[in-house]
Amino acid sequence: MDTADVSELLAWAKVLERAGADAQREGEGIVSKGSLNIKKRARELAPGGVHTPYYPDSINYDLIIEPGDIIGETGPAEGRRQRGLGNILEYGTSHNPPHPHLEPALDEEEPRFYEACEDLAARLLERYG
Repeated sequence: MDTADVSELLAWAKVLERAGADAQREGEGIVSKGSLNIKKRARELAPGGVHTPYYPDSINYDLIIEPGDIIGETGPAEGRRQRGLGNILEYGTSHNPPHPHLEPALDEEEPRFYEACEDLAARLLERYG
């Protein structure tokens, strides 16, 4: 009967497990910061006037964290006043022009988000590579 020494493979699996846990934990901070930045900028860009005084404050974000997944959702939040105006304001209607504020905020944050992810990957490689 032949046997194989897989001790190095098992040791590497433990390293990858620790690196994955660090990526999840540190990635939460990156997604949270990016979501906060998008929320703040979207509120700044959102139309807030006589007809939409509460709409900017309806913009918030949620983090959805599951093993291997970190999701940031930014936009008008459930239960907030004038939340239902989000799509109408962002994209307009046949009677009202669009007032883009969510997508521009996301577009502005995108390069910072990718840079933060690249920095995290570099740190993990340095730590565990």
